[in-house]
Amino acid sequence: MLRLVLIAFLFAVGSALAAPPNVLVILADDLGIGDVSAYRPGADVRTPHLDRLAAEGMRFTRMRANATVCSPTRAALMSGCYADRVGVPGLIRTDPANTWGYFDPKVPTIANYLRGAGYHTAIVGKWNLGLTAPGTPNDRGFHFFHGFLDDMMDSYTTHRRQGHNYMRRNREVIEPTGHATDIFETWASDYLRERAAAKTPFFLYLAFNAPHFPMEPPAEWLARVKQRVPGIAEKRALSVGLIEHFDDAVGRVLATLKATGFEENTLVFLTSDNGGSLPHAQNNDPWRDGKQSHYDGGLRVPFIARWPGRVAAGATSDYAGLTFDIFATALEVAGVARPPAIDAVSLLPALRGEPPPSEPRELYFVRREGGPAYGGKSYEAIIKGDWKLMQNSPYEPLELYNLKDDPQEKNNLFAKNQRVARELQAALRLHVQRGGATPWQPPAR
Repeated sequence: MLRLVLIAFLFAVGSALAAPPNVLVILADDLGIGDVSAYRPGADVRTPHLDRLAAEGMRFTRMRANATVCSPTRAALMSGCYADRVGVPGLIRTDPANTWGYFDPKVPTIANYLRGAGYHTAIVGKWNLGLTAPGTPNDRGFHFFHGFLDDMMDSYTTHRRQGHNYMRRNREVIEPTGHATDIFETWASDYLRERAAAKTPFFLYLAFNAPHFPMEPPAEWLARVKQRVPGIAEKRALSVGLIEHFDDAVGRVLATLKATGFEENTLVFLTSDNGGSLPHAQNNDPWRDGKQSHYDGGLRVPFIARWPGRVAAGATSDYAGLTFDIFATALEVAGVARPPAIDAVSLLPALRGEPPPSEPRELYFVRREGGPAYGGKSYEAIIKGDWKLMQNSPYEPLELYNLKDDPQEKNNLFAKNQRVARELQAALRLHVQRGGATPWQPPAR
């Protein structure tokens, strides 16, 4: 108890004396919680830079992504709202016929709020929330964009998606060369060096494509993995190589943060947009299933926060929150009043080492998708306390799990505990109704 009081006192004193902190959000793409060695000691993957970030800050053990796929999580992070409430229940893609979201242009983003508070706002890397105005980063509050507009690259070295070039510097079409992970690291480091002479704080959203498929690590990184782990399966070797290359890029960005003098007054978050892809040999242990699934392998993600002098080094938190809590936290540390009608919750109490609230928080998840398995319909999940109600297709029956007694979600209790099932169904209906008030397709022209 004395240690918690001391941490809270130092946090309050430091926050009062310091200038508004910079905020750096590093978002991986499909990084499974079992593919960060700080979460899975003895793993075949080595992530020394992510591990060091965790050792110097707080490692969260019960955080989940807002969704099982890219766009909804990113929309939630940008808005502080559940994704369907801002028009993004599913993926935004190149092909309009296979696009299941439209990021409501009236919704202010984290960049809008921080920009209004005097921050310089930038995104480097993957956007995936709109390909044209009014849906591009420069339309949504970012002073600076250097990255990729679409959902994924067909190759890390050609940077195309279905023949289209979505690489941009602000609104300019560009043709960078090299591996996308290295390119984004270079651009992020360049941005930090450019901000070193500025008087204002910055918000940098660094969204890597890695380790999303296609599994294309640089040849030297793949060779290192095969040399270190003789006999490793080819698919797993490709995955590990891509992750370790990503980890190295994160390390280089953090080194630049330190070299530019920003480290001490920068709140850094690192997490993933959803769980790892099992068909591509990514690892979500010990949780069931992976990307696209509402089982916890698709939702539980690595989540690390570092803020030297404010967050105790080597700390852990079992607070159960969601990606978009970064939104509420960033606004609070920047001195921005909490916007009305957002769903995100600030993580500052957890970062101060305070115990979690006694009242369980509802966590809501949704995904809309096309194809025969989904038919353009949505499927949802909700967690409250120890209980989780879910489905993984709109055509499948609901399932109910007690996560405290059955964390691997093996024992479906829907038929045996109708009282809890009905309570969660009623709560879920309210979320679905609220999401239904926002269109998820662009207006007809």
